[in-house]
Amino acid sequence: MKNLFLYIMLLALVPAFMASCSEDDLSKTSVFSDSTTTKQNQFDKWLEANYVQPYNLEFKYRYVYGESDRDYFTVPAKFEDAVIMAHVIKYIILESYDEAGGVDFTRKNFPKMVYCIGEFEYRNNGTKILGTAESGKKILMTGSNYISQYQTNISALNEYYLKTIHHEFTHILNQTVDFPANFKLITADGYVSDSWSTSPYSSATYAHQHGFITPYSQNSATEDFAEMLSTYVTSSQATWNSYIEDAGTNGAALLNRKLSMVRSYMKDQWNIDIDNLRDIVQRRSADLAAGKVNLTDLSVK
Repeated sequence: MKNLFLYIMLLALVPAFMASCSEDDLSKTSVFSDSTTTKQNQFDKWLEANYVQPYNLEFKYRYVYGESDRDYFTVPAKFEDAVIMAHVIKYIILESYDEAGGVDFTRKNFPKMVYCIGEFEYRNNGTKILGTAESGKKILMTGSNYISQYQTNISALNEYYLKTIHHEFTHILNQTVDFPANFKLITADGYVSDSWSTSPYSSATYAHQHGFITPYSQNSATEDFAEMLSTYVTSSQATWNSYIEDAGTNGAALLNRKLSMVRSYMKDQWNIDIDNLRDIVQRRSADLAAGKVNLTDLSVK
């Protein structure tokens, strides 16, 4: 009888529960991608005009589990932050390469997808993944949900986002035309793989004095080459000079040899003058820092 009474009481509660649930208004906007049901919003139209048409490039901001790295906990990018990210990448990355190498260079060589997720990917050793490049076709950008905090702070934008994109794009160029084998010999005994994040290798001064522009450069020659280019174009001349001074006589000589090889590779293989590219990046970065770039405008011209 007790069980029957409890069962009747539960049945009586069901209609009330269902009525309560039916009053909740569910959002019609999903953070997950479903191409069969998701309608184009104004951001999608802006992306079509500013990414797809000029570059044949997809900027993917809706969460797709299959595009994410399954070795890490990942979350969707916030809509508002994805809009800012798309503007920043367009203005400082894509259009800088347009100026330096022509739209055809950018369209032909830049990967066909940029996929943004909300959080950074954290490793067990205390480091975090800011971005990855996959087979020359895709750049994964992590930490999108923090970009609104740094949108006019060029130093932070470079550290967390822009330098990463230059780095990953360099990998993609290297996958098409490899960098000179002699580059690996300049500091052949200095590469330490994943130990770069531990003492003494994690010190910037240690890295500079041993011919590496960043601690991460000590991971491998491939990462070293990408770090040289990405650090150079995102650094002012004064900042770059401070790295060379910190390196001392021996370290400076090694860094200058590497820079010379990066400069020759980009000019000979891609007809890109990295000094001109840096000037363009610095000018556009200054414009953004001064608030001259509207990072939320979604009007389509």
